[in-house]
Amino acid sequence: MRPGESLAGQSVEIARRKLTARLASAAISSPELDARLLIGAVLSLDLTGMITAASRTLSPDQSTRIEDFARRRLSGEPVARILGVKEFWGLPLKLSAETLVPRPDTETLVELALEMLRASPAPNRPWRIADLGTGSGAILLALLSELPDACGFGTDISAAALQTAQANAADLGLADRASFIACDYAAGLIGPFDLIVSNPPYIRSADISGLAAAVRDHDPRRALDGGADGLEAYRALVPQAAHLLAPSGALVVEAGQGQCGQIERLMTAAGLIPESAPKADLAGIPRAVAGRKMPP
Repeated sequence: MRPGESLAGQSVEIARRKLTARLASAAISSPELDARLLIGAVLSLDLTGMITAASRTLSPDQSTRIEDFARRRLSGEPVARILGVKEFWGLPLKLSAETLVPRPDTETLVELALEMLRASPAPNRPWRIADLGTGSGAILLALLSELPDACGFGTDISAAALQTAQANAADLGLADRASFIACDYAAGLIGPFDLIVSNPPYIRSADISGLAAAVRDHDPRRALDGGADGLEAYRALVPQAAHLLAPSGALVVEAGQGQCGQIERLMTAAGLIPESAPKADLAGIPRAVAGRKMPP
């Protein structure tokens, strides 16, 4: 598939092969999967459907849309941004320009948050949860999907991000248990909460230019930039969260590489007790940090 080449009248299978070859020649890391996802999105077919529809021929409009997707992918735009949706914790989530693309590493935070709840003195109570800087709502909605009696509040300073999170909650049938509030971290919340979670910006400002283009050029900068040392957001949200937690409540946050010790010290200074070792992601990097508020 050459730039500008029409695929109209060609079969789905031939189009897939041509797009795969074009992506591979540009050193795209997963050319076959990306080609299947992009063509599948144009044709409203999942990966299995692509096989059964292999001999179907493409219309001119479908060819034009595939070429547009190809140009965007070759420019470095992630597939999730092109399609406007990303799976997280098994949940399909809509994205917008104001939200991060949810990443598998963040599922580590969800795992640790669930462990902290289940290790609490009353593990079967109807939990009250807050997600600070919710973005697409990924973390909050993942937790609510696992905790049918819980309710939650997501905050964000971006109205567009909150609209995306609200749409995701509605699509997943969780809107009756999820509320969204425009504020800076926990500034607009009233406690107490049993669990507060956050994946705040934690990249050092000077390091953003060195990030992969898919992140640097397509994720919102304010969701990445953690200030000079990457810890600016934690200095704001940890004391807020500590104030809002119920006795025995837990704060769980995502951390950048090498930041866990510093975050634990911020938690201790705010009166929280780091109760478990930071939880590592699939690459073995400590990724999620938790602290518990002890009874007075």
